Amino acid sequence: MSHFSRAVGWMRAAGAGLTFRPITDDDLPFLAGVYASTRAEELTLTSWTEAQKAAFLDMQFQAQHAHYRKYYPNADWLVTMHAGSDVGRLYIERWPGEHRIIDITFLPAFRGKGLGSALLADLIDEAGAVGKAVSIHVEKHNPAMRLYLRLGFTVAEDKGVYDLMVRPASSF
Repeated sequence: MSHFSRAVGWMRAAGAGLTFRPITDDDLPFLAGVYASTRAEELTLTSWTEAQKAAFLDMQFQAQHAHYRKYYPNADWLVTMHAGSDVGRLYIERWPGEHRIIDITFLPAFRGKGLGSALLADLIDEAGAVGKAVSIHVEKHNPAMRLYLRLGFTVAEDKGVYDLMVRPASSF
């Protein structure tokens, strides 16, 4: 659905060349690769073989995917696209009191280029337009933490490895 971003008013994302489409089962290998890209650096510290790493990543992706589907049953599950190519994923659930970003991830080649900033600003505006906060769990050592802080998110709860970050209802 290349018009998805415009349909929901994500104009900054559209201006950055992003489009979105609902995931299908055919996207699972791509989504597993996106997930694996977030774990690549930490796996360099192991002495595992490539086969062991691949098995671990597949198991972890499957567990994460099942968890997300179970605990966020009404979420939008979207593949993020740029110039017609799949470049990431966006999972978001809109609850009565807040919008929860379950996951927003880009492949490494598309990180640090302003795409996430544009999309997050749109998500903040969408929630703000209906008087809702935006929340997300962020790993404490995730480089994107700086972006969330710059966009007005604050740590609401220490969840161990993750921080629950919340941005109050407002718009840019």
